[in-house]
Amino acid sequence: MPTPTIIAHRGASREALENTLAAFERALALGADGIELDVHSTSDGHVVVHHDPAPPPRATSASGQPFRELPLSAVRLVRIDGHAIPTLSEVLELVGDRLTVYCELKGAGVVESAAPLLAAHRGPCAMHAFDHRAVRRAAELAPDVPRGILVANRLVDTTHALAAARAGTLWPHREYVDADLVREVHATGGTLVVWTVNDPADVRRLASMQVDCVCTDDVAGARAALVPTIEGHIA
Repeated sequence: MPTPTIIAHRGASREALENTLAAFERALALGADGIELDVHSTSDGHVVVHHDPAPPPRATSASGQPFRELPLSAVRLVRIDGHAIPTLSEVLELVGDRLTVYCELKGAGVVESAAPLLAAHRGPCAMHAFDHRAVRRAAELAPDVPRGILVANRLVDTTHALAAARAGTLWPHREYVDADLVREVHATGGTLVVWTVNDPADVRRLASMQVDCVCTDDVAGARAALVPTIEGHIA
């Protein structure tokens, strides 16, 4: 039975602060097949890696302003538990072609800045978003970069949603994944990346359905859950 590839959710976020270079370096060390990260655009058009639209209150040098109102020079001063906020360019340089970078587009206008960077990246990469309009715009700006749509519910017509966004990958929440959904997506030639999967039992359940990828905070745990037993089946 094919086993899903493992994507480190915001890097190896169970072992290092999420969306930092340390988390991405740890994901590389653990042998993740890919990393997932979130991006926002600064006021001067740079792309920074962080989940929320603004630095958290505990950050040093944080004004409480969202990234879209801050120039990169101001973001450079921010520290979160001692970690700097990286740019997308820095992460792409760090990982090179060693694994796939899955870039979640967040915030208005970020696709315009992120798509050219990903199109020029020398390694494998992809874009996805909850805003399916951003995914469709990404298809216009970087048609050769694979695209996916995030969903937090069960769609009535998944095939149509993928086609409308010009996407080939569905990113469903684990709660809504069953064999019918897997068959529906695979019938279109598409792939599934399921998020966020931290329970070994869920990893094994999804593997039995032949999903393509699992996105997890626990890279080592997901890998261990997929180790075949002596009989040749996943434990």
